[in-house]
Amino acid sequence: MSNATTGVDHLDALVLWCGAVVAIAGAAGLLWRVARGAHRLARRVEEVVDDWAGTDEQPGVMARLDRIEGKLATVEHELHPNSGSSLRDAVDRVDQRTARHLDPP
Repeated sequence: MSNATTGVDHLDALVLWCGAVVAIAGAAGLLWRVARGAHRLARRVEEVVDDWAGTDEQPGVMARLDRIEGKLATVEHELHPNSGSSLRDAVDRVDQRTARHLDPP
């Protein structure tokens, strides 16, 4: 590195202090960006954990999955012929009655 000076001691000290202030401000800005990114990441991870485990207002994934499976079983029950009480049985009955009225004897 060259030993460049202005010849004025006060001016040399001022340039040195200004450089130090700029370096410290740059480092502080970089640390701020890193800390802000880490905070956002931590907040998103916390949201995922809360969603998985559940909170007071909303049940967790496993509890919601149990409810979805129960609803799916109800829908599947309605879509297949069984004891005569499903939606599929009702549609089949209507189809048979309609066919009797439309088909010539």
